This record gives sequence, C-alpha cells and structure tokens, in this order.
Amino acid sequence: MSEASVAELLAKVEATPWLAVDIAGRRFFPPQAPRFAVPERPWPAPVQRGLDLLGVRELYEHQVRAVDLIRAGSHVVVATPTASGKSLIYNLPVLEACHADRRTRALYLFPLKALAQDQRRALDSLAASIFPTPTSAIYDGDTTASQRLRIRKNPPNVLFTNPDMLHLGILPSHEKWSEFFANLKFVVVDEVHTYRGVMGSHMAWVFRRLIRLCRLYGANPTFVCSSATIANPEELASALTGLSMSAVLEGTAASPPKHMLLINGVDGAARKAIGLLQESMALGLRTIVYCKSRRMTELIALWAGERDGPEKDRICAYRAGFLPEERREIEARLSCGELLAVVSTSALELGIDIGGLDVCILVGYPGSIMASLQRSGRVGRGGREAATFLIGHEDALDQYFMHHPDEFFALKPEPAVINPDNPVIAGRHLQCAAAEASLYADDPLVGENPGLIAELVRDGQVLQSRDGLEFFSKVRQPHRGVALRGTGSTVVIMDMDSGERIGLVDGFRAVLETHPGAVYLHRGVTYVVVDLDLQTGMAKARRAKVSYYTRVRHEKSTEIVEVSASRPVFGAMVSLGRLKVTDQVTGYDRISTRGGRNLGTVPLDMEPLVFETRGVWIAIPESVRRSVEAEMAHFMGGIHALEHAAIGMMPLLVMTDRNDLGGISIPFHPQVGSAAVFIYDGLPGGCGLAEQAYAEYETLLERAMGVIRQCACENGCPACVHSPKCGSGNRPIAKGAALLVLEGVMTGAAPETYGEMPPAAGGHDAPRTPPAGLGNEAVGDARAQGAGLPEGFRFAVLDLETRRSAQEVGGWHRADLMGVSCVVVYDSASGDFRDYLQEDVPRLVGDLVEFDMVVGFNILKFDYAVLGGLSRFDFASLPTLDILGSIHETLGYRLSLDHLARETLGEAKSASGMQALAWWKQGRIADIIAYCRQDVAVTRDLFLYGLRHGHLIFRNKAEKTVRLPVDWRPKK
Repeated sequence: MSEASVAELLAKVEATPWLAVDIAGRRFFPPQAPRFAVPERPWPAPVQRGLDLLGVRELYEHQVRAVDLIRAGSHVVVATPTASGKSLIYNLPVLEACHADRRTRALYLFPLKALAQDQRRALDSLAASIFPTPTSAIYDGDTTASQRLRIRKNPPNVLFTNPDMLHLGILPSHEKWSEFFANLKFVVVDEVHTYRGVMGSHMAWVFRRLIRLCRLYGANPTFVCSSATIANPEELASALTGLSMSAVLEGTAASPPKHMLLINGVDGAARKAIGLLQESMALGLRTIVYCKSRRMTELIALWAGERDGPEKDRICAYRAGFLPEERREIEARLSCGELLAVVSTSALELGIDIGGLDVCILVGYPGSIMASLQRSGRVGRGGREAATFLIGHEDALDQYFMHHPDEFFALKPEPAVINPDNPVIAGRHLQCAAAEASLYADDPLVGENPGLIAELVRDGQVLQSRDGLEFFSKVRQPHRGVALRGTGSTVVIMDMDSGERIGLVDGFRAVLETHPGAVYLHRGVTYVVVDLDLQTGMAKARRAKVSYYTRVRHEKSTEIVEVSASRPVFGAMVSLGRLKVTDQVTGYDRISTRGGRNLGTVPLDMEPLVFETRGVWIAIPESVRRSVEAEMAHFMGGIHALEHAAIGMMPLLVMTDRNDLGGISIPFHPQVGSAAVFIYDGLPGGCGLAEQAYAEYETLLERAMGVIRQCACENGCPACVHSPKCGSGNRPIAKGAALLVLEGVMTGAAPETYGEMPPAAGGHDAPRTPPAGLGNEAVGDARAQGAGLPEGFRFAVLDLETRRSAQEVGGWHRADLMGVSCVVVYDSASGDFRDYLQEDVPRLVGDLVEFDMVVGFNILKFDYAVLGGLSRFDFASLPTLDILGSIHETLGYRLSLDHLARETLGEAKSASGMQALAWWKQGRIADIIAYCRQDVAVTRDLFLYGLRHGHLIFRNKAEKTVRLPVDWRPKK
C-alpha cells in the first residue's frame, strides 16, 4: 500500500464533517534514523553467516549494548519500542553458546502460543547456517503426547513454551527433564510487561520455583527479558525473577513516519470507529481495531460487516476466549492478506506476525500509555507511513484526554505493578514448590515466608516431617488448582445444544459475567447463559437472538481487617490495609444494544462473593459532611461520585484498567468512625494497585477534581462520575456534591493525629500456635497444661463393636441394623472404662449427655448410625469430635486407626472388626470388650497426643513420615 493511501485517509477524515468536528488533538511523529554499533567481539563465523543470509549487515546500538551484557553473564531486560529487533538480542548469544557447546540448553517463554511459533521460525532461519544445526521444539498444549515424550527424552537446544505449560507440565515433572535443567544456560522471557497484576504475581513465583529447580540440578541460567516501553522495566524484571537486572532502555532502530489523531466519540465511539474502519477498508488500507471489551469487539465486527460490498468477508473479530484453532486461522488469514481488517481486544497487542498494517483504531483509551504505544506500534512496519486514531469513549478518563490532548501526548509510560506477597498466590505456589521437591527449613522460600509456611502447615496444605525440618505438599500435584491468569479456577462456557466449548472465564469473575441470564457473544453469535455451576466449573449457554446485553447489579460491603499505614492527605486521613469485601449479586439489567435503554431488571438469588484484598480509603471528616448538607446537597451521592471519578483516574497513576479495581462509598463506616470512600484491588489478596494509589493519593484527588469540574454536564454523566460497572446503576450520584466534598477535603486543615487502628470486626479466631520447626516455640507440655483443655473439662472416648457385618445387613448404609455386641466409653474425669451391652443403650444415652465432648474414630458416620437403630435419641446432637472426619477434612482422604497408632504412638491394634464379629458368634463377649477397650485407649491417646503437639504422625503416599496438623482444642 502506498504512502499516499494513508494521506488520503487523513484528508478524508478532515473533510468528513461528523469526524472532523470531533478531532480533539493530533501529532505527527517524524521518522527516526537508525543508529548502529559493533559488538565487543565478533560473532563466530557460522552465526555471522546466519546474519548475512537474513540480510542483517549491522546491529542497532541497543542490540549491541544488550548482547555484550548477556555475553558477559549479566541478567538483562530490554525495553525498547515495537519492531526494534529484540529477538536478535537473545537469539544471537544463545546460538553462539550452542555452537560452542552442543549441550547448551535454553528455555524461551512466550505469553501466547502464536508468539512461540513465530519466534521459532525466526530462530530456525538464523540457526540454519550453523553445523550441526541447533535443535528447537515447541512444548505447549498443542504438542501431542508422543511428541512430548520424544522432547523429554531428547530435549532440544532451545525449548519454546508458555507460562501455563512451564507451571503445569514442566516444573511438576522436572525429573523427566533432568538433562535439560542440568545444562540450562539461558531463560528468555518475552513480553515481560504482560506479567503484571495478578498474572505477574503468579509468574514471580513460577520463576522462583524454576530458579530453585535449576539450582538443584547445578544450573545458574542467565535471564534475558524483553519488554514494551514501561516506566519500571528493571524493577519489574527484578521483582519477577528475584535477580539483579541490567536494563537497556533506549531504542535506536529506524521508525516510520506516524500520525496520531484523538477523536472525541462521546456521542458514539463505536459508530465513529465503524465509519472510520469502513473508510479505511474502502481505500484498501490494512486496519486493526482495538476494543476494550469482548462485547464491543464482537459488536463492531458484526456491525461493520453488515455493510454490503467486497470487503464484507474481509473483516473478523479476534479476542481471548476464542478456541486456539479459531485464533490461528484468523492469524493466518491476516498474515497472508486474506483479511483486510481485524477487530481485537488486547489479544493482538503483542508481537504476533500478522503482516504489515497501515491503520490502528483504538476504540477507547486502552488504559495505559504503554498499551497505546504497543498497539500503535503494530502499524507502519517496513518504513511505511501509518496512522493511529484514538476514539474517546464517554467515560471519565477518555474525556479527560479529549479535553487535555497535550497532556495525553506528554504522558510517560506507567509502572507495571505486581504483588508476589499476595498470600493467596504465594501460599498456592509454596504448595507447588513443596510438591516439586520437598522444602527444608533453611530453604530461602521457607526463610522468607515463615508465617505463611506456618499457616499452610496448620491448615494441612503443607505437611511437616516428624522432626519438623522438612515440608511436603499434601497432594502429589497441586498445580492444577492454581490458575495463573486469575486467583481461582476457570469456568468453561458450553453450548448446551451442540456440546461445544465456546469460551472460558476466570472462576472468580464467573458470578459477575456468566450468571444465569447473562448475554454472551461469540464470533457474532449471541448466547444466553442458562445455568452456572461453580462446583463443576461449567456455565451452560444457549443460542438466542436478543436485542440487548446484560449488566450485573450487586451490593457490596467492606470490613477493615488490618491497617498497614495511615497519613494525612490535605484535610483528611488516608489509610492502606487489608479489607474483607462481600459482593452480593442481586440481579441484572437488560440494556438495549441500540440506544442503551434499560429494558428492565431481573432479580437473581446467588451466593455472595466474599474475599480479602488490599485497599486504600479516605475518611471524610464530619465537618465536610455537615458543610455539604448545609448546601442542601446529596452527601451520599457526592461520595459515590467521588469514588467513581477516583477509580476512573487510577490508570493515570498505574498500569491498570478500572475493571481491575473495586470501590465502595459509605456515609458512615463504624470502623472508620465517619464517611469513607474505599478503592480496592478487585481480586483476592491484591496485586499492588492500592499501594500505588496510597502513595499518590494527592494526585488522585486532584485528577478527580479536574475531571468533575471541567465536564460540561449538569448532574453527572459517563464523562465524569458515572461508571459503566456500577452495581447500583449509578444511583445515587451527585456531581455538585462531589465537588463540595473534594473542596472541603482539599482546603481543610490537616488532621492533627493519625488516630488508632480501626478494630477488626468480630468473629476472627485468635492466632493459633504455629507448628514446631519454624523458629517459633513449640506447643508446651500438654500434661502440664491439662492437655490444653479448660479446667474441669470432661470428655468421653467411645467405640463399639457390632453383632452383624455390613454384608449381612445389605451394606454400610444399613448400619442401623447391625446391632451392638458391646460399647466401651472412657471417662476422662475418673480415668475409668465403662462397658455397655445392647440392652444398656438407654443408660449409655443418659451417661453421654453429661460429657463436654464425645471423641471417637468415624463416630459420626458409623458408631452413631449403629446406635441410631437402637434408640430414638439424636446422637449427632452431642458435642462430638470425630478424629477420622477431622483427618479427612484436612487430607482429603482417610487413614486407618491402626496406621495412625503405629506411626504416632508406636502401638498396634490387637485384633480387627472381623475378628470381633467371629467372637460374637462364638459367644466370647469378654474378648470383644477387651479388644474394644484397647481401641478406645488408642483413640484416647491419639486425641491427647494431638492436643499436646498440635499434630499426629502418618506415612504419606510417598512413604514419607510426616505430621498431620490438628486443632482439637474446644472452641470457647
């Protein structure tokens, strides 16, 4: 396509009244000439031949600076613009090392499968001149079982994979990769800026697990990270890997001439985007359109394709949630030129080779300057003139830029934030690490997280060795319960009629996005969700032609669990800490697709979503509330509007999207003691966004004030204080009151004291004693403390033997028909054993009700079921501890009394249940009672051991002798 075509499109835009009138700003970026340099030492001849064959005569300065660092053994992060030759930076040193030593191995990690395929082709082209040629292979979800086996047995020099496969397929099976790990010299992490937020927090742990295993095999690989332009690439790469990084930040490659125009789409951004797309396609310009949501992606592709003409079949939607084969088909059609335009979410933001593009249309601000530059960088390759159009939505941040275009063009890329300390994420990866290779007390992962390890041991997720120095995972492979792109599992969206899988959604967000009645769009086809089952991870949907989309309604409340920091900001106090959020879905609105009219609200009855996260909140002084109400303004509407405006401005401070955040405004919060506005990370555990808001809260308030004050609306609109995701439908909202609140806060006197930490709400258990072996004092001698029981506490230990077997009565579910040969009860007050026969059951009932607790082994499901056939008394009403039930709840599987007695007490049972049944038929009651008494004594001793030590001992499936944590202390 000639350069005149882009110029023609720009001229047409300026000559089209409904586009030209809304041009808010424009910039021309002249072409940049390249700068070249020479490496410190020449490449080996075969490597140089590869460069010559590719037509690479010189390397850019930034490429040379980076490869010299890598060859010297430094860990490097390269953050330069799109199309600046970052792949050569890691390919050249890797191939050089492979040429020098055929045993060299490298791991290439890409966030998308398509990127791995592109990069493998590029590497193989460069490696073709080397003899013997270094081998490469892709190991991902599309690799067949036979191919995987061959790759593991004979690992290539360069292995291409993705985060999910590394986490789920390689690290858990590292023994099968021993040769690969022992010779691993390089780890290449491409598109490292994508590892931010929740996924970045997960990846920080994946990398720690990878490095730990490398060191177990004696390897110490060099990390090479490549990134888009962000504010903190060195900090991000270091936080992800835990390694010190050298950064190369200045791009010296050539760049083509580019135009960027800001067009205000406040009266219909989608309509303007469709018109601009159609004009671009009519000129034959290859165009990519980026949308902020899956729904808008589908709708624009659908509406733009409704126009008759030769271009109708040359446009397609592309987004996450498409099946892999669908995405690859679209990528291939784009690359070969069959498609002229694609409408995409951020899924095509990365460097997948889709051929040369001419025009980029951003429907709404992408949420960060980094993403804007990255997406704009997809066009103009090969030196061709290119154009990018940013069409402003009606929301606050977009409108802020439409009214401040100079500020948009002056903005610097934002920092990428992760939070490896998220306890939910860290705890799950510690379990994975323990499953890969048992952890020891002197392991850095244990030493850096003693409190979390102690909590995992208490909860039975990680098991301790008998001596307390080694830690094992409870299950063999906990990895599948860890979703890298969220904090929970994944829900599959299924077409009820065809049985086909049509999409995926993170389990945490499923309640909000795939509730019954939700409209789901997939490749232009409308589905309505019929059923959501979070237990099975399945949402069932059916095709339906509807003229509306859905927006969930929900009510939220928050409880302050812990305050980490507080400081005065202007005339108010701002705090940072841990919050417990309860999000109750109450229904959903049906919004007309054309026109946006609310067609009605449908109620829903669903379980609340309850999670802990990190948040920041401002306490609105009582004096501000009084002054606002004195003006006859709606105070609640004012703080609600302030909440929306502040969340809308958050992407100016940190690389995020408003959908990653939540907010709650409340006119009186009992823990704060006044009105408060909360902003919190929208996923469990938090991902560092709240910390950034806390540090820059003054700027956040100033931005919120600016966007509200400068908006021309009267009572509030999407351009200032309305939120597209408000659970109450933006009611109440009072723009004028928000200004009064902000003025009162920003002109008020600073608080004199920081105040005390708000009390956490009731119901939290007191901290339990941590397990031994973690640098904490072990549980004291239980005998000196009465086994940890309150003074005067009286417990019974019960066991019984039956007259008939399960086979004789028709199965275990008919335990009520088995009858009793004897019951033995130990009384802790007297130390006596009491014996009961079947006719004594009424007396047994009278005795049991006198105890503070009844202890047994499988007592709830078996002993009480047997006794229930002989008495109308509700035995389950007794305060009961079932040791077997407690073990099953922790481990997920059952252990026998005999096993626990041998491993914990060094004792063994004297007989078995089958032997006792035989004795009954022989009339040997005395032998049955003696055997039953021994079982009661063993059960009692296990109970007391658990009270004294906080654990029992058992041998797990891997034949390791480990501790089983228990907490049997009576609840107060």
